[in-house]
Amino acid sequence: MKPNLSKYYALYKPFGVLSQFTSEEGEKTLKSIGDFAKDIYPIGRLDKDSEGLLILSNDKQLVDLLLNPKHKHEKEYFVKVEGVPDDESLKKLADGVVIQGYKTLPAKVRRISEPKLPERIPPIRFRKNIPANWLSITIAEGKNRQVRRMTASVGYPTLRLVRVRICNVYLHGLNIGEIRELSNAEIKELKSHINK
Repeated sequence: MKPNLSKYYALYKPFGVLSQFTSEEGEKTLKSIGDFAKDIYPIGRLDKDSEGLLILSNDKQLVDLLLNPKHKHEKEYFVKVEGVPDDESLKKLADGVVIQGYKTLPAKVRRISEPKLPERIPPIRFRKNIPANWLSITIAEGKNRQVRRMTASVGYPTLRLVRVRICNVYLHGLNIGEIRELSNAEIKELKSHINK
């Protein structure tokens, strides 16, 4: 019987790193974080200026499932925004806002207290006169820079964006730049979430 050679990793992508292994511009890539086998790829992306959870794998079936927009799997972000969003703005975000001529799908949006996250490197510029607040935003789609565009559309620009969850896989326990293998239970639950 052929052994299962599929590999599954969770990675805390740092700020300033591209979600890929090659760069023609000489920018920092995932290659600067770990020495992965050639058949391992990130599933989905995080912008260069966003941080947090990336899943990497060589399981083509899982890659296809996670990248297929019809499955609408949840991705949760902790978002530090400039200003203090009112209830009306949070409702707009939750109901869907128009960005680049497209109305976003309904999202789960709530205020949260400042999460226990590692300090970003470089740190966000502190502005004494402008308050900042944290939100949890969970979306089931993944347009380019979607969460940033959503918060900007209601007047609260994003200062820091950290993806903390993809389906049942969580970021917690990882520090910036750290990698861990997914457990068998996580892999099984992840596949069952997406196949629903």
